[in-house]
Amino acid sequence: MSYTTLISAEQLQALVASAKPLRIFDCTFDLMKPSAGHEQYLASHIPGAVYANLDTALSAKHGVPGAHGVITASGADAPASGGRHPLPNREKFATWLSSVGFANDMQAVVYDRNGANYCGRLWWMLKWAGHENVAVLDGGLQAWQAAGGAVNNGEEPAHFQANFLLAPAKATLVSVETVAKQLGRPAQTLVDARATPRFKGEVEPLDPVAGHIPGALNRPFSQNIGPDGKFKPAEQLKAEFESLLAGRNPATVVHHCGSGVSAVPNLIAMEVAGLGRAGLYAGSWSDWCSDPARPVAQG
Repeated sequence: MSYTTLISAEQLQALVASAKPLRIFDCTFDLMKPSAGHEQYLASHIPGAVYANLDTALSAKHGVPGAHGVITASGADAPASGGRHPLPNREKFATWLSSVGFANDMQAVVYDRNGANYCGRLWWMLKWAGHENVAVLDGGLQAWQAAGGAVNNGEEPAHFQANFLLAPAKATLVSVETVAKQLGRPAQTLVDARATPRFKGEVEPLDPVAGHIPGALNRPFSQNIGPDGKFKPAEQLKAEFESLLAGRNPATVVHHCGSGVSAVPNLIAMEVAGLGRAGLYAGSWSDWCSDPARPVAQG
């Protein structure tokens, strides 16, 4: 059996015991203290898990800023998006996957300790690389330990090099040009995953401009998680998104946030709810507001 959205701790335990091709990734991170995620990984992680660092493995290196903060790196290092956490291009990402021993026949399972905030990024990137068999561990490391799962500490032995081959993308990356062109049109429904005070422009701890893209709807990503730390039931998620969309076609949704990371739990939640796989504007607010010519809304 393959898992493509969520996997429970018990299902993962059975998958580990089955000895089927599997790679587990720990994506724990802290924006305010980038070294903290790896420190937490070293303290405890699921046995065999590879640490996937948001800054170094799941984001491109920033190039030299050009006009309006545009990233100007070129060639093999050219990122696939703008923003504070620019996506590496697919080829660069495939090279990293190969380096940690990830092959096309493997089931991937991703987790964090942060309410699926960071592991969703790797879930989406694998879909974008053409790999469908990737699932988020529902409830994260906390659920794994609560189900009696073992943990290791320290570094894991290095995996043999693999040869991960890219396939046609199974996730839609939406460019800033497309977002701008479709602004205000029924063909595009923007959903912003940031906390409501940031969305309204009341506070802005990370980016130089406060506010949101005009016309965007707001659904903080944390609203997808129930009191037990797991995604809410599919029926509840469907009702909540249908209420948010208020008759808009789910197929028109483009998710974004501050830098394209915390938007993904909304994307996963819509898929769990049976509303399809929406698009992702990975550059998000940090990319949008880098050009003063683009409109900004507040309130």
